[in-house]
Amino acid sequence: MGINLVPTEISNLYNPILAEIFFSIIGLVFIATGVKAFRDTATAKHVTTGIFWIIMGVCFIIGKYIPSWIVGVLIVASAVITAIGGVVQTKNDIPTKEETRANADRIGYKIFIPALMLALVSVIAAMLGLVSGNNAIGVSAIFGAIAVFAITKAPAKSIVTEGSRLLDNMGSVAFLPQLLAALGVLFTACGVGDVISKGVASIIPDGNRFIAVAVYCVGMALFTIIMGNGFAAFSVITVGIGIPFLIMQGANPVVVGAMGLTAGYCGTLLTPMAANFNIMPAALLETKSKYAVIKAQAPMAVVMLIIHIFLMYFLAF
Repeated sequence: MGINLVPTEISNLYNPILAEIFFSIIGLVFIATGVKAFRDTATAKHVTTGIFWIIMGVCFIIGKYIPSWIVGVLIVASAVITAIGGVVQTKNDIPTKEETRANADRIGYKIFIPALMLALVSVIAAMLGLVSGNNAIGVSAIFGAIAVFAITKAPAKSIVTEGSRLLDNMGSVAFLPQLLAALGVLFTACGVGDVISKGVASIIPDGNRFIAVAVYCVGMALFTIIMGNGFAAFSVITVGIGIPFLIMQGANPVVVGAMGLTAGYCGTLLTPMAANFNIMPAALLETKSKYAVIKAQAPMAVVMLIIHIFLMYFLAF
């Protein structure tokens, strides 16, 4: 339980404003990435890349204040650019191996302090009711940036240059979390869960609890692989399979809910759609393959999914 140090009436006044500030900052970084792409004339698709990032920046900054049909047109345009392979990595000032080694020796394990601050500050700010959950992440990012500058002595412009370099490495997959969260809501509203329920009814034998558990867990993992978001998969698969074939048959809803979601997380380990977890680390580590993280996680994900099936079967009934 959190402790609300700020009255709800007051926090409701400044939280929307704070959110718009954070969205605007993110949008400015997108626009800076687009401008950098336009200037990189040596890259073949620098124009389409620049247009893509500027579209995203405009949507983040003023998308709330312009007609929704205009936002829709911009999003479709960005999707077309992505579909034709128009978003590419532009030239970046990448440190040499010698510079990287020297910085690593100089900073050492202190580089993990900003990462820890991201988690601690966001949790504390949210639990104390100082800001909303999403804004807590933005506030923690500010504290993390301050810590980075204090530790690395990097110039202020590195916020933009390094942010742009990371976005360049990730490309359009950086926006998958927003897209997939919206898809989850859309699927639920369209009754996808009911369609899945009718299809599964012909597969699961009457009264076979183990098959029902296996289908639910595997369904959570597979739908998470497709959606890239365990929460989006949870609402659809639980409505379609979990409730009618498990909970309505006497399974403990707490166990089904908790373990169903973590079964979905097994799928998170296996999909590039979960860009924050699998593509971003590969970009940060600058691995040769952008799927290197997924390949390393795959064996453990499969083992964990199998364990989930047996645990849910024995614990839920």
